[in-house]
Amino acid sequence: MDAKHPPLMATHEVINQAHALENYNAYSRNIPLQEAVAREGAGWAHDWLMARGAEVGSAEWIEHGRLANVNAPQLRLFDRYGNRRDEVEFHPSWHECLGWLKRHGCDTGPWAEPKKGAHVARAAAYVMFAEIEDGSLCPTTMTYGAVPVLKQVPEIARDWMPLLLSREYDKRFIPASQKRGVLIGMGLTEKQGGSDVRANTTRAEPLGDGSWRIVGHKWFLSAPMCDAFLVTAQSPKGLSCFFVPRWTPDGRLNEIRIQRFKDKMGDRSNAGTEAEFWGSVGWLVGEEGRGIPTVLEMGVYTRLDCAIGSTGIMRAALSQAMHHTSLRAAFGKLLRQQPLMMNVLADMALETEAATALSLRLARAFDAQEDEAETQLRRILTPLAKYWICKRCPTLVAEAMEVHGGNGFVEEGPMPRLFRQSPLNSIWEGSGNVMCLDVLRAMAKHPRSVEFLMAEIEPAFGKSAVFDRWVSWLKDELQDP
Repeated sequence: MDAKHPPLMATHEVINQAHALENYNAYSRNIPLQEAVAREGAGWAHDWLMARGAEVGSAEWIEHGRLANVNAPQLRLFDRYGNRRDEVEFHPSWHECLGWLKRHGCDTGPWAEPKKGAHVARAAAYVMFAEIEDGSLCPTTMTYGAVPVLKQVPEIARDWMPLLLSREYDKRFIPASQKRGVLIGMGLTEKQGGSDVRANTTRAEPLGDGSWRIVGHKWFLSAPMCDAFLVTAQSPKGLSCFFVPRWTPDGRLNEIRIQRFKDKMGDRSNAGTEAEFWGSVGWLVGEEGRGIPTVLEMGVYTRLDCAIGSTGIMRAALSQAMHHTSLRAAFGKLLRQQPLMMNVLADMALETEAATALSLRLARAFDAQEDEAETQLRRILTPLAKYWICKRCPTLVAEAMEVHGGNGFVEEGPMPRLFRQSPLNSIWEGSGNVMCLDVLRAMAKHPRSVEFLMAEIEPAFGKSAVFDRWVSWLKDELQDP
């Protein structure tokens, strides 16, 4: 056969295509994250975070993230003998992901090992894991938000806090008393109310022995295999919060009946369900009739995680765009060398670095619980950060997808999953308008929060005329009643 005339079946050679982004260190490559960690007081965690970055950037963990999403959870309402189970089966990679998050304290680490910068170090690990899998962050975040509330209830904390602070993930569907570690979920939203939990119709009746009977429904009950849920219900004194375990203390399945899965646009690894409470047994958390303040306290922590998670998604999209444009050429140059593409990439990098700086600065405020200035700042900065970062995330991910061209629109690659995931954090734990209302509420109830916010902004004054004009405008607006 003549070498000048190759076989007819040899149609072409694959050239000018990028390869998969894998086997890299998600921390060593993320200079803005390293700088934010050091700046916000968690420099001691550098080596630990470097090790975590090597793990999440490995082909093995990237594949776990993919497998957890392409293999949907399966609902098992009954066993083969007809007994009610209300159980969800997950792919092994889902359990691997939760095992990683629990093992490295992404749920309760700052309380298990409290130290300066603990919330910042956790936030950095959370950002990196969000780059590869986001559904498993849902029960992680709910557990994070539940700890400060449950610590205030001695009867619950006595038995549950050691399991919450444990670094062991235990996937077994058995009573908590037999497990090595637990996770907590939340059931707040109902069909008629959405973010307005005051409109809840689920009711709670005291049983006389300290426990309550819960009857009603929840329209969104995510991660249903959590070991217990914090649930809102109307008691005789008004809306209250209750601790409802999956199993009762005597070892019976509690009457939490899953109705069906939500067919969600994204977040496919995580089971989102509709559930009914058929006389479920629960225990009061906080004061009766004071469920709203309890929910808001949990929400401060979960909203922080919304901002952190969206930061991780943005970083993942930027990394994929930079990787693709560094290997793909067009019109005589690598894409990243083309002037217009350089502008696009620079804009995305700036946006991602800003999100990183803001979310980790907010995490530092959670490390200073006793500091008045940080407490005031946390009240106003949490809804601000969630609103801005989570709103910007989908636009940035869409831009990164466009950078890939047609390859970015193909399900085999990472961009479609990132794109479908990107709007969720702007909806979860209160959508944009709710965040705006929370900012206004913070300004009205805690006017010093505005003072501390301006004090945070003012050191940058005098470095940019555009920024200076914006700050001056903002001051005028805040002084105008």
